[in-house]
Amino acid sequence: MEVEPHASSGHSPTVRLLFATRMVRLFGYGLLSVVLVLHLSAAGLTDSEIGLLLTLTLLGDGVISLFITTRADRLGRRRMLLVSAVLMILAGVFFAGASSFALLLLAATIGVISPSGNEVGPFLAVEQASLSQAIPPDRRTAVFAWYNLVGSFATAFGSLCGGALAQVLQGHGVKALTSYRTLAALYAVVGGVLFVLFARLPRAAEALPQSVPSSGLNLHFGMRTSRNKVFKLAGLFSVDAFAGGFVVQAFVAYWFQQRFAVSPSVLGGIFFAANILAGLSALSASYLAKRIGLLATMVATHLPSNVLLFLVPLMPNLWLAIAVLLLRFSISQMDVPTRQAYTMAMVPPGERSAAAGVTGIARTLGAALSPIVAGPLYASATLASVPFFVGGGLKVIYDLLVWRSFKKVKIDQRT
Repeated sequence: MEVEPHASSGHSPTVRLLFATRMVRLFGYGLLSVVLVLHLSAAGLTDSEIGLLLTLTLLGDGVISLFITTRADRLGRRRMLLVSAVLMILAGVFFAGASSFALLLLAATIGVISPSGNEVGPFLAVEQASLSQAIPPDRRTAVFAWYNLVGSFATAFGSLCGGALAQVLQGHGVKALTSYRTLAALYAVVGGVLFVLFARLPRAAEALPQSVPSSGLNLHFGMRTSRNKVFKLAGLFSVDAFAGGFVVQAFVAYWFQQRFAVSPSVLGGIFFAANILAGLSALSASYLAKRIGLLATMVATHLPSNVLLFLVPLMPNLWLAIAVLLLRFSISQMDVPTRQAYTMAMVPPGERSAAAGVTGIARTLGAALSPIVAGPLYASATLASVPFFVGGGLKVIYDLLVWRSFKKVKIDQRT
């Protein structure tokens, strides 16, 4: 396998640039997600309309991502990332200026918006494939862990800035809706910065021509040899994501605000700390994976975090609820770099953008179905805690299924 100069130390031009784009993008996601539901509510949308809009946001991201990621290795990764940055800009512009449900729905469907503060859209799949090509296989999990860490830090900082800026603007007499629109405009600026950075992506980030499968009848979703395993894994990932859609950051922030009357600045602080802890938890994944394996690490760290999810709404006061939430986040992301490394090791190099795209889109589509159910539950004083129990229970089922389905599957970590 060919890697770039200095790749073994993680200092290749591709690695440096993709770490930068990850930080910029996740800052933008965090900036908007912490006030997204508050923004839509202030614009006059009902709880049911908000749930529908969040669902269609993720569905739209899924369709667009499927088109882009299954073609990126053949049409050019840099080109597809530039198109994605333009969609992010358009989403921010529409959210900054529109108030009607129809226009916001259009922007959410064709643009790139993250209700959770986490990755959505085609960016992650294409970046993962490029990173896998730029680093030796034995360092993949460690680099993915750092890649996720900087993303978590960026989301945390974005959440902190989003909540604080909204609070400051409102404290100076700016209407709530106007303050949220200001954050949407900044989100469009973030998309513009991404466009500039992706325009500088080195040629070495592109898929090697000899590794890309040619088009033909046996080519489905950009894959030929790995599609059956990838589709099976994608189906399981969609269950996990569907469960996670009940407790996305935007909804949990809304729950804290409704349950404990938490201000936007405090919400920003809560999710700043949560995302910092989540990022730090990912660093230990590489150490653990070397000892018990990628799949075992995915399952063994995910199960206890889901038990903690059950406990959040059972806490009698704000500080205990925050403590349990932060404890959950301190182990919740250890499965992420191992899941990414596992997917990359499962498929040949020329099918990695497609594989990451299909599994990522399965997660997006799974997450897209739950907000429309969760929205009315959060709106009910008596049912607002139910999404935590549903999400946690389904995640436990996912952990057991993924272990049962793949515990005997051999993966090749030499490429």
